[in-house]
Amino acid sequence: MVIPLLRPALRPLAQIRRVAPVRPADAGKEVARVYAEVEREFGLLAPPIGLHAPSPAVLAASWVMLRETLLAAGRVDRALKEAVAVAVSEANACPFCTEVHGATLAALRPGPAASAGARAAAGREREVADWLRETGDGAGGRGARPPFPADRVPELVGVAVTFHYLNRMVNLFLEESPLPAGLPAPARSAATAVLGRLMRRSARGTPPAGASLDLLPSAPLPADLRWAAGTPSIAGAFARAAAAIDEAGARSVPDGVRRLVTAGLAGWDGGPPGTGRAWVEDEVSALPEEQRPAGRLALLVAKASYRVDDGLVAEFRRGRPGDAALVELASWAALAAARELGARLGERALTGGHG
Repeated sequence: MVIPLLRPALRPLAQIRRVAPVRPADAGKEVARVYAEVEREFGLLAPPIGLHAPSPAVLAASWVMLRETLLAAGRVDRALKEAVAVAVSEANACPFCTEVHGATLAALRPGPAASAGARAAAGREREVADWLRETGDGAGGRGARPPFPADRVPELVGVAVTFHYLNRMVNLFLEESPLPAGLPAPARSAATAVLGRLMRRSARGTPPAGASLDLLPSAPLPADLRWAAGTPSIAGAFARAAAAIDEAGARSVPDGVRRLVTAGLAGWDGGPPGTGRAWVEDEVSALPEEQRPAGRLALLVAKASYRVDDGLVAEFRRGRPGDAALVELASWAALAAARELGARLGERALTGGHG
């Protein structure tokens, strides 16, 4: 009885909204190659990656970041990475990612929950994840030493940055849950447990680091991503992804909007920008009228993606109707926010909490 409840999760492209899904049968060479890697190494065509397919280079960028941080072999075990993914997703009000990665984490934790070893592992995961989820100026107890050694910084900050990015895209383009709405609590609990076990099968694999990098051209590592430099595969992933998404932004986001969002993120503490949208209107008032729909959408994707609604998307589409333009604007804004937050985390981690 549980497997039918999982059909939406097992038909991942059906969960995509606001853009037309690119089916494997219709995919061009670049998209098909990424799809094949995702299915092979993640166990299914993960919707948070598949939603990017209208822009093939951005699709590859999203996969390279996720694969090289969360999936690839390294110094950090998968359960700890999943704990970071859950903590960041909760902070970003992303119920889809919280549910999927929470189920995966529960399935990965070894032994009975009451055992001393399980309690110690869960406590360690919470300590690291809580430190990494905080991004404001007083975050994580500014001055508090990170609860992990310096050689773990690229992987752990990399997972946090990846999910700051993906949460924003998921909030815009996916439903709130991989499971059907309105399920009774017992059925949802059972279906979530099965989903976790399905995810655990792929999570137990550790694909070699760096194998996805040839999906994108080589690029220099930007200064704000220097926290990744200690692990070549992660540095390469973020350098390539940043270059691809910056190129997409240059195509689909007006220069004035990019300047506006960049300036707004520089002074942002990482928290909710306010209860309404007056702050958005204040910020876009400096833009030409024709750029304001893009400005509103980009600002909300960056700072409060859970508040984007169909009206904002429709307003943007009146000037840029294609799916690729929408995905590229959202991707650029999401990564701009994730990079800003990651730079703060990386600085704190690399300076022992005293950045």
